Amino acid sequence: MSTQPLFSARAEITVSARPDEVYAVVSDLPRSGEWSPECLGGTWITGEPGAVGSVFRGENLRSEEVVAWAPVVRGRWTTHAEVVAAEAGRTFRWAMHDSKGEKQRSVWGFDVQPDGEDTLLVHHFRMDAPTEGIRGITAEMDADAKRRFFEEWGEKVAGDLAETLRRIKTVIEKTA
Repeated sequence: MSTQPLFSARAEITVSARPDEVYAVVSDLPRSGEWSPECLGGTWITGEPGAVGSVFRGENLRSEEVVAWAPVVRGRWTTHAEVVAAEAGRTFRWAMHDSKGEKQRSVWGFDVQPDGEDTLLVHHFRMDAPTEGIRGITAEMDADAKRRFFEEWGEKVAGDLAETLRRIKTVIEKTA
């Protein structure tokens, strides 16, 4: 039984590389600064790098222009994310932690599928329930402002997913 997410987005791209090569790159979160529009990279703070249950501390940077009217985090900040799926050559997903270190129902991920001699790379995000951050951002908003926020935030996330994939494609194909 699938429930309707509060928020979701996805993008895909074809990469000229084998699925295992693509997976090796996208599951190496410390390298995410090479392709993410916001994450500058970071470090594994617990567990085996890239393994289910491991926690990654990300260093992030967001500009003032991003949904400028809403009280979103701007400038530099850190996040903690726990790997929730790691199937080499297939899928890699992580859930964001709240300020108490608990997994939230906010999951980012990559799915990798063979596509002839290439690989179809899908980047996705799904939020099943409001995160601590979303509750804070929208706490003072009326229904119209919340609708506007989710529309603009959705456009931002969709654009970031697509940009991330373009950058990953360049990184992988440049080294192939």
